[in-house]
Amino acid sequence: MSFGNNPPVKRVAFAAAHVVADPHGENAPGAPAVIDWEATLAFRHHLWYLGLGVADAMDTAQRGMGLDWTATRELITRSGVEARAVGGRLACGVGTDQLTAPTASLSEIQAAYEEQLEVVEAAGAQPILMASRALAAVAREPDDYLRIYGRLISQAGRPVVLHWLGEMFDPALAGYWGSRDLDRATDTVLTLIRSHADRIDGIKVSLLDADREVALRRALPAGVRLYTGDDFNYPDLIRGDEFGHSDALLGVFDPIAPVASVALRALDAGDLDRYDALMTPTLPLARHLFAAPTYHYKTGIVFLAWLADHQSHFTMVAGAQGARSVPHLIELHRLAEVAGILPDPELAAHRMGRFLTVVGVAS
Repeated sequence: MSFGNNPPVKRVAFAAAHVVADPHGENAPGAPAVIDWEATLAFRHHLWYLGLGVADAMDTAQRGMGLDWTATRELITRSGVEARAVGGRLACGVGTDQLTAPTASLSEIQAAYEEQLEVVEAAGAQPILMASRALAAVAREPDDYLRIYGRLISQAGRPVVLHWLGEMFDPALAGYWGSRDLDRATDTVLTLIRSHADRIDGIKVSLLDADREVALRRALPAGVRLYTGDDFNYPDLIRGDEFGHSDALLGVFDPIAPVASVALRALDAGDLDRYDALMTPTLPLARHLFAAPTYHYKTGIVFLAWLADHQSHFTMVAGAQGARSVPHLIELHRLAEVAGILPDPELAAHRMGRFLTVVGVAS
């Protein structure tokens, strides 16, 4: 499974990567994030070596849920340096989370986006225009979204990726694109994309609704990608049908990267049976990992990274390691074994035993 940074050919695939907290840092709720930079960047090299792109500074990295803008800016800059060193593909989130006032004006939101766009482009990364809590709170109509995004797309130095994150991932994003009616929101998204198709690489859609994603994908202008963010239905969406396929920008690709990398190469070779055989066992794991409340999936991501020995501890920024129950994590370990994503099952079992002893379930 070592591919030395040669990416798959028939699909563009990004793994949204987590950050590794410094276990000696004051990573308490509400405190500034303290990051173990060596381990965090080593994990990005792991993804690049498998041929996957890295989508950084996204919600998988606890963006807006413990990872503050100061740490995010440093993450983007550091990841940019590492990506250039190995020729790895890197896309980074452009948001508005440096805004601290309860409400901000549309002009302040625009300026915040522009500040972050400058940081991402200076790092040499492709911009992902993230959904903004501030914009969701202030915008009054679809035209507010069209104006803000239109200006950003025009200013970007390269084609951008749009980002539609459903409220199951972040309740503060309910009604994004100007309507709680998803059909009307889709119309607004398509208006934006059709107006700027030559400046948009694609749109990441995380609505956990496969039928809606396929309908949007088929309505996109030629050359605009649909990056699935559907961690419940990704194998079929990436596999595609006679009308097309989704590319990938997925949080679940963080833990299943070794298997996903092999599966995507099977897809390159036209071996659909092998693709299915590899990806299908990962789906129960993904659906458990992203079970409601979905926004706590980051806890499972980091737990799996610890079991797989990508980090030496199970500590998260903002103390988020406590966001999932012990039974949830026990089942996660079982499903990870079934999916074949643990490189050293004995080490994973040993760490699982240590964890259960610490929490008082085993002695």
